Amino acid sequence: MVIDLLKSHASVRSYTDEQLSKETVVDLVSAGQHAASSHFVQAYSVIHVTDVAIREKLGEFSKNPHQFNGAGAVLVFCADFHRLQTAAALHDRSIDFSHAEALLVGTIDVALFAQNIAIAAESKGYGICYIGGVRNSPAEISELLHLPEGVVPMFGMTIGIPANVNEVKPRLPVDAVLHENMYDASNYDEVLREYDATMATYYETRSSNQKFAGWTEQMADFLQSPQRPYMKQFLREKGFKFE
Repeated sequence: MVIDLLKSHASVRSYTDEQLSKETVVDLVSAGQHAASSHFVQAYSVIHVTDVAIREKLGEFSKNPHQFNGAGAVLVFCADFHRLQTAAALHDRSIDFSHAEALLVGTIDVALFAQNIAIAAESKGYGICYIGGVRNSPAEISELLHLPEGVVPMFGMTIGIPANVNEVKPRLPVDAVLHENMYDASNYDEVLREYDATMATYYETRSSNQKFAGWTEQMADFLQSPQRPYMKQFLREKGFKFE
């Protein structure tokens, strides 16, 4: 069942050498295109990287060479308003994507598109891993992939036959994320302490990369300072000016 497939997701860290055919990638991307899209603008593009040298550069720029060099397929997902500029030009008109809402539309569109591809890939027995490290060097990756104004690399995805299957990481309890009628944080202290215990057990007993940690402390460490502060300036240079 689809629900069982969704609940079985675990990121894949190592793949076999088998490469996905172009036909398979096209099929997955076609499935991805049937995700919902705000006002049907379809503000996304994806770069299928087959060139070994470009893969190596992606690995270097993203600080994740193992993923990009060892996958059966490498995709870079982009929010894309350049194609929409072309669409408007066919009618001798121009568009304004400089405002914050346009960035939100592009970000949500490309995320829904990518998640459809992830689910489609897993339904065929492949594994996947999202690579947020693409945003470690967005300007360099934009140049590498010849991304024009209005096109921003948001994240990568590797796909392939898993060399091994990781345990499913426990998610927050539904009680922590599901609210009825209004936002209610009254149970957070209790629920988060319980989740810390669950995650500590998971990290201590999983088959690889064991560690001793809960979730809340990791989040406090991760979010106590800004991540990738250069992104705002990069987005402005790409035409997203938050006006």
